[in-house]
Order: sequence, then structure tokens, then C-alpha cells
Amino acid sequence: MLEVVLLTVAKGGDNLGVYAPVFATAGPGAVSAYAVVFLVLLAGWCCAGRFLATRPAVAQAFGRWGDLLLPVVLIAIGLFLLVEGGAFGL
Repeated sequence: MLEVVLLTVAKGGDNLGVYAPVFATAGPGAVSAYAVVFLVLLAGWCCAGRFLATRPAVAQAFGRWGDLLLPVVLIAIGLFLLVEGGAFGL
């Protein structure tokens, strides 16, 4: 779990442009609350991932189709966010 946490923090460089202004304007209490919520939700995702990965059928399906499905799912989520955010003026 520590490796996942460290990887998440290390790969979050693109988030600096988003979070830096938020943290700069938030007080210490809000920043602490953000950190606690982040860590709790990250732990939840780690537990869910471990739960799913230890199920043989799920692990086999992820092993077989994960390389194909992950980009498709991420692109779909990105498009959904862009459309819902009004980025295309739709």
C-alpha cells in the first residue's frame, strides 16, 4: 500500500497547477481537511483494488483485458468530464 501511496504522490505533478491555488488561498484547517479526505479516499481505493485483484476471475479478466480497457475507460471519463463541463459548448 505504501508503494501505491508514493506512486500516487509522485505522479501527481500535473495536479500542482490545480491544487497550488487552492492550497494558497485555503487556511491551515482546510488544507488539513483536504489531506485527510485525500488519504482516506486513497486508502479506500487501495482496499477496493486489493479486494478486486484477489478475486481470481476479476484478476484474470484484468490481466487479459486491462491493457485494452484502461485507455478506453480513461478516455471515456475524460470526454464525459469535458462534455459535462461545457468545454465543447454543447
